[in-house]
Amino acid sequence: MTTPRIALTGLGLITGAGDDTEKGWSSITAGTTGIRTNTLFDTSELLTEWAGMVTAEQPADLDRCYSLAATAIREALRTSGLDLDTVDRDRVAVVVGSSLGAMPTLEGVHAGLVHEGRLDAEAAAASQLPCVGDYIAAEFDLRGPRVVLSNACAASAVALGYAAELLWKGDVDHVICGGVDPLASLSAYGFSALGALDAEPCSPMSASSGLTLGEGAGFMVLESAERAAARGARPLAELGGYGLSCDGYHQTAPDPSGKGACAAMAQALETAGYGPEDVDYLNLHGTGTPANDASEPKAVKLLFGASVPPASSTKSIIGHTLGAAGAVEAVVSTLAIDRGTLPPTINTRGVEQPFGLDIVPDTGRPASPEVVLSNSFAFGGNNASVVLNRPGRAGSAPRRTESVHDVVVTGVAGLAGAARDTASLLDALSGERPTFTGTEHVEGIGEVPVGRIDVRAAARGINPSRARRMDPLSLLAAAAVADLYGRHGKPSRAEAEGTGIVFATGYGPVTSVLQFHKGVLQQGINGANPALFANTVVNAAAGHVAMLHRYRGYTATIANGGTSSVLALQLAARVIARGAAERIMVVIADEFPEQALATQAGLPGYAREARVVPGGRTGMVLSEGAAAILLESRESAAARDADVLARVRGYGASGEPAGIGRIGRDGEAWARALRAAMAEAGTGPDGIDTVVSAASGYSLVDIAQSRALRLAGLDDRPVLAPKALLGETYGSAGALGLVAALGDGQPRGRVLLSSFAYGGSYAAAVFDTEA
Repeated sequence: MTTPRIALTGLGLITGAGDDTEKGWSSITAGTTGIRTNTLFDTSELLTEWAGMVTAEQPADLDRCYSLAATAIREALRTSGLDLDTVDRDRVAVVVGSSLGAMPTLEGVHAGLVHEGRLDAEAAAASQLPCVGDYIAAEFDLRGPRVVLSNACAASAVALGYAAELLWKGDVDHVICGGVDPLASLSAYGFSALGALDAEPCSPMSASSGLTLGEGAGFMVLESAERAAARGARPLAELGGYGLSCDGYHQTAPDPSGKGACAAMAQALETAGYGPEDVDYLNLHGTGTPANDASEPKAVKLLFGASVPPASSTKSIIGHTLGAAGAVEAVVSTLAIDRGTLPPTINTRGVEQPFGLDIVPDTGRPASPEVVLSNSFAFGGNNASVVLNRPGRAGSAPRRTESVHDVVVTGVAGLAGAARDTASLLDALSGERPTFTGTEHVEGIGEVPVGRIDVRAAARGINPSRARRMDPLSLLAAAAVADLYGRHGKPSRAEAEGTGIVFATGYGPVTSVLQFHKGVLQQGINGANPALFANTVVNAAAGHVAMLHRYRGYTATIANGGTSSVLALQLAARVIARGAAERIMVVIADEFPEQALATQAGLPGYAREARVVPGGRTGMVLSEGAAAILLESRESAAARDADVLARVRGYGASGEPAGIGRIGRDGEAWARALRAAMAEAGTGPDGIDTVVSAASGYSLVDIAQSRALRLAGLDDRPVLAPKALLGETYGSAGALGLVAALGDGQPRGRVLLSSFAYGGSYAAAVFDTEA
């Protein structure tokens, strides 16, 4: 059975160039700038007042991120002709890329805390990055899998890759996929502090004197070409393939050789079954910064040699929309195919392209592109490329979209609270000793228990010169990987360079974001620390770990609350199974500074004593945690004589429109994820030997999971409940559960991981320790 071709049947776009797709496309092809004076916040201290700002008025009672996303999604659904009332909403996924999420709201909450000592816990909780997906699911009543990707400026290009994996495997029927980011003072001050903003509207691939920030949203309706044909929908283009790589070179600058970017482009074409000679147009990352505009042409020439197709930068018209850029530019690339026009690069300032590329200057050019390659690159050396092609246009080579390998676990490591390495964590579990041993005072509440990791102690083995540049989240991630290598052996240099990294987190680099923004609030541009800003992107930890270990392979970053572990493991396993990577290090971490603890403790369900009884209504205890899980193909493991701890057998995910911060009490959506994981694993409830529970002591969660287990037929299975001793670690919880199940070397048969995220998303996975 061959994997389906993926049709794009609906588009939605809102940027500074226009408030919908038609207006935006008209401006883009005419070469009319969407860059104007930024009136959203004070720019007097910044290097520029220019921005690709959306002019349409947005609702005052809704974060700008959410309203921009909703506008683009409504248009995508309308133009696709897809009536959600006529399809199975359980099989409609939400996959979104964002770097900032609801940052305007979060900035306001933080300003209230810094200036007035007032914390709005509910608003803080409702403006976290995973809430973007939760808002979309609730607004459009979507009940399928849900994931937020956050590889900084490559986020929504990575989202397209994730959506492709879901559709290739047949997990869902439709995907609402795209990206969104609003203009925010945090990013404006950060890029200004880095000296990366152009004083005038940007001039990509020409003067290359800096970037211009933009905002907006681009969304698509994706489905199999067969399904689109059956409902009479007209495909505008097909998503042929994608490629991801990491440079492992520098935290904010691309590898000047262009090798990593070239690898991503080559992998995208190989996945789609094309060669460089098939590409008719390149939509460049093209930010306008000197570093990008020198390295990207080198990457292009490495791949295409002397025969480089026309290549332009949409950012010259709409600015850099950060996490939305990949999706926005995929929409533009789709229109190029469908409408027969190549988008231009404007504002060249009369400067010739230094590398001799044909950048389609000034206005759109009539053409008939069959195959388009769209690039998105990001901080941390993250490279993403997406292939879009005319419907039905087959390549000369086989597509690499089918599973051809078994995937196995060859290493696990974890730390949580007082357990700063795997040995002490396993010792605490076997001795039934909680690792959340600390207490802290929260204003208005009093002393509360918490699990704190001594980050510096855990990361003592890291090169000090590297460690000084790393934030707490990155240090936790690095400590977990170092511990895994200490337990299972370190790879050779060649093996390391062939390794990918999928990083996941519940809530991201909270400390860096708060510290950077506090400096801005208190001192303006003088308080904007560029070193801190580099660590405010969610994928910073992946970049640091890649640099430490010379990883050059596949990379993605997931920020989806409590389901992050399982979603990351699933993505890595799918990529390895279809031969796009030999091995991937899955790393998950979450850190909770005092403001995060105050937010959590101010919400219902927090324990007042350091005792957690899952199902016992004790309340939950927040704990910092990190885990590393090494996945590889069985052939790769055999070639290096690695011990196999378990085989990846199955995965399932689901969602419900519960609303931000909520979950359903009935357990029905959760049960769908559990059943889907068992179905892919080819087993029923009787074939599951151990359920790794997500019960945390908070009755809302514990009751919902209990009902889900009963509905899935798993209520009589043996249960391992690690949160009773490790606390609620959110993003790393599922992976730490796998460490608890596999780390002691005891065979547990088929292990099912159960996970949830507030907002109503669920994920489960099955591992076989005897296969």
